[in-house]
Amino acid sequence: MDVILLERIEKLGQMGQVVKVKPGYARNYLLPRKKALRATKENLAYFDSQKAQLEARNLELRKEAEVVAKGVDGMTVVVLRQAGETGVLYGSVVSRDVAEAVTANGVTISKGQVAIDTPIKTLGLFKVRVVLHPEVAVAVTVNVARSAEEAALQAQRGGMVARTDDEDEDQAEEAPEGDEETEA
Repeated sequence: MDVILLERIEKLGQMGQVVKVKPGYARNYLLPRKKALRATKENLAYFDSQKAQLEARNLELRKEAEVVAKGVDGMTVVVLRQAGETGVLYGSVVSRDVAEAVTANGVTISKGQVAIDTPIKTLGLFKVRVVLHPEVAVAVTVNVARSAEEAALQAQRGGMVARTDDEDEDQAEEAPEGDEETEA
């Protein structure tokens, strides 16, 4: 199916291009979200008449995104999660969690703007792309930790904090003896 792109689509084309896409992609994604029009003679004529307005609107939205990008670029956010001894999370960090953490730091973004390429299922520091506009994308560092203290240590060291045997022994000594039922 041939469609006319109304905005830049990553890995597909620029605004105004006529591209061939699969019918399902056009029907279920591009057309309902007003990102494209079917490539008919009437729609081509309509696009030519509206091209200046669409480009002006795109330029305005891009400028707004660049202003927001200055506040977000290079930002580090902390996401606290429970994890096992080996650093594997009980669950995962999703785009909603990253969007809420960035919003808590003072810049409002939506979960649809967060592009997590690989699932975050362990403790540590991760780079996540935030796409504010089809032409404006920035990186945010997500610090996944069990506690705020651990997050600070990870930020200093630049990676996951491994628990040492000394820490395990200290915690074992602090546990009350005789209460074996509470340890399990």
